[in-house]
Amino acid sequence: MLGIDVSKDTLSVSLLDPLTRKLKWEEVYPNTKAGVIKLLKRTSCDTTWVLEPTGRYGLSVARQAQDAQRQVLLAPPRKAKAFLSSIQSRAKTDRLDSYGLALYALSVPLRPYPIKSAVVDQVDQLLAARRGISQAMASLGQQRAELPYAADVLLPALHALRAQQKAIDAEIAALTSQNEEFSMAAALDAVPGIGPVTAAAVASALRSKEFSHPDAFVAYIGLDVRVRDSGRRRGQRALTKQGDAELRRLLYLAARASLISKANPFGAQYKRELAKGLAPTAALNAIARKLARMCWSIARHGTTFDPDRVYQQPGKSKNLYPPS
Repeated sequence: MLGIDVSKDTLSVSLLDPLTRKLKWEEVYPNTKAGVIKLLKRTSCDTTWVLEPTGRYGLSVARQAQDAQRQVLLAPPRKAKAFLSSIQSRAKTDRLDSYGLALYALSVPLRPYPIKSAVVDQVDQLLAARRGISQAMASLGQQRAELPYAADVLLPALHALRAQQKAIDAEIAALTSQNEEFSMAAALDAVPGIGPVTAAAVASALRSKEFSHPDAFVAYIGLDVRVRDSGRRRGQRALTKQGDAELRRLLYLAARASLISKANPFGAQYKRELAKGLAPTAALNAIARKLARMCWSIARHGTTFDPDRVYQQPGKSKNLYPPS
């Protein structure tokens, strides 16, 4: 098992024996195409690689390794960090991290490192750029409210960001409408509350990750509920908030938008959640979780949104929207 700690300039690698879990060797390679070629020559074809998702720095390494017929595994950042912290009490270095990643991959089952196609990668980069613009707009809007004497000065910048956001939205819509990989986006866009941007983000995640169950998609977004009970003590329920924070935000906004849409298919559920004693935010999160499951079902079965089937019970239809 080859653990790789990826940085901008270097690859710190450690090779562990899969049976004894003892360190065989550790080295440092440049994070370049030539450096990965040297690492490929240094390791055998049956060596499994494991690395954390580190953006474009790690993606190029994983793509090059997979092109060379190497199995590459993905170490979830938060869980890997907790594991590394449990075995590194006195020091934290790239060398120790690479050793810890290899040991982590030998201890728990990991899924393959997802490699995106060119068009999915392009849409994801546009979505990331849009997220930055949205955050800047929110910050400027807050400053205008807090700094009334500077409100007029900040207004042109806010208008410019809105124009740029619309330009990105148009480019995303053009890419998703013309590419077969995003054919599901049109069906997702028809769901009340979900717009073209959210549909593209959901379609990209479902396309690149290939979740086998709706619960896996919900967990990836961080909309699953953490349970902490012990004996007679019943811990407070809360969202895990792991995984894709931006997609979680978009689905939350979609849930809120669905309540003011003409169709409003989730109005009854929202009232039920409030009647249980949930706060409005928690009730909207329940609807967002329902939307996530619905999107998974539409993508998996190739169906379209049908408001009459939103709350059908299992056994009454072949392709159901899983309950939240």
